[in-house]
Amino acid sequence: MEFTIKAGAPEKLKNGCVVAGVFSGAELSASAKALDKASAGAISTILARGDLDDKAGATLMLHALPGLATPRVLLVSLGKSDALSDKAYRDAVAAAARQLAASPAEDAAFCLGEAEVPGRDLAWRLAQATQILLDSTYRCDELKSKRDESRKDVRQIVFISRTKIDDNLKAALREGQAIAEGMALAKTLGNLPGNVCTPGYLATTAKKLAKDHKIKVEVLERADMEKLGMGSLLSVARGSHEPPKFIILNYKGGKAKDKPVVLVGKGITFDTGGISLKPGEGMDEMKYDMCGAASVLGTLKAIARMELPINVVGLIPTTENMPGGSAIKPGDIVTSMSGQTIEILNTDAEGRLILCDALTYAERFEPAAVIDIATLTGACIIALGNLTSGLLANDDELAAELLASGQAAGDKAWQLPLWDEYQDMLKSNFADIPNIGSKGAGTITAACFLARFTKAYKWAHLDIAGTAWKSGADKGATGRPVPLLTRFLIERASR
Repeated sequence: MEFTIKAGAPEKLKNGCVVAGVFSGAELSASAKALDKASAGAISTILARGDLDDKAGATLMLHALPGLATPRVLLVSLGKSDALSDKAYRDAVAAAARQLAASPAEDAAFCLGEAEVPGRDLAWRLAQATQILLDSTYRCDELKSKRDESRKDVRQIVFISRTKIDDNLKAALREGQAIAEGMALAKTLGNLPGNVCTPGYLATTAKKLAKDHKIKVEVLERADMEKLGMGSLLSVARGSHEPPKFIILNYKGGKAKDKPVVLVGKGITFDTGGISLKPGEGMDEMKYDMCGAASVLGTLKAIARMELPINVVGLIPTTENMPGGSAIKPGDIVTSMSGQTIEILNTDAEGRLILCDALTYAERFEPAAVIDIATLTGACIIALGNLTSGLLANDDELAAELLASGQAAGDKAWQLPLWDEYQDMLKSNFADIPNIGSKGAGTITAACFLARFTKAYKWAHLDIAGTAWKSGADKGATGRPVPLLTRFLIERASR
């Protein structure tokens, strides 16, 4: 899908479809008014019959209206004109994307960007629309013997602007495209089965990404990790025949002296739970336990595509978590790279075991901030459901940045407390720390575990267990939190 922006009169456009907004009560947007006038009031007459619902995201496709050059007009409800929210705008764009996908139109003129959203400028509206429209074309059918050819996506979208078209608006289109492409990479990696997307596959993907976008990459093997003393990470890998990898990506878009932001992504390419075996029902979805790693790769693709002026390091510890004769057992004690010893009380709490060594490794980059992203706890789904990622941090300013970025990106997070009192729930009689806490507050105690390895820098933790993928009929990876992370890095780069 190609995106351009130009000035134009909607009623004179010859595109296969013109998309215009309508507010509740049949109140026409500026573009809809122009179309209505040119068609001698045909749109107003149709709306007076009540064919378009007032709820944001309702749609009505009209054909062959008199006086118009376009064969189709897609009307999209925006809700109340004085209450147009971020969500309502995104819902309207997403609805338009669905209708365009079902239409034979090969190109479309998009006029929804003219709708004023409180606190959001035209660049934001165009970036969001570009991202949503491109994301709507995503497919994951690489492994099907026959691909579905029935759906024909629009090839070109032209945004119609009534204001001066400057570099800022053009950059907004690039931003939206870059984020959608990063999400697509993260989705594909998540959706691929565990017998394809192995630790080695992630390493190969990282190398290709680095080659395509001038990113430096290094992949540490088991022997390298042993020399570094990554006993916690390697303990998880002991039950698997797949060799573990530790992937290091270095994007240098900023000044040489600028401290990098380090992104650490959990890369468990399949999680059986190990000896603490998970229930069989739904275990196929444990291929998504590497969505943190996928989001790091997707975010790096997005910022490299935009050539963002910032330094970013991506760290991906990756392995399978499998039962077997050499697998770690409950009661085992392992030594992390930091020197802290860990008592394994549950082998299904493995994500924190690979992350803690990566977080220790992150110190060598003298980072401006470190953010880890992990499908870490089922408790986060209980607390926040599937709409919001959990956020915990040892620095409130960093947390506030991430929360604001999530709001702007439509990829929200919610901060949970990381108070010292919760550390009392992590006690072991035999080691420095257990890998699970006492009953309750599972998301918080998991972060408390990680916090013990992050005292050298500002750090935040995103628990994406509820947001990284969907179950049921719409099963599939979501590409989150690539939008949040990319927006955060865009803001950091603009400082």
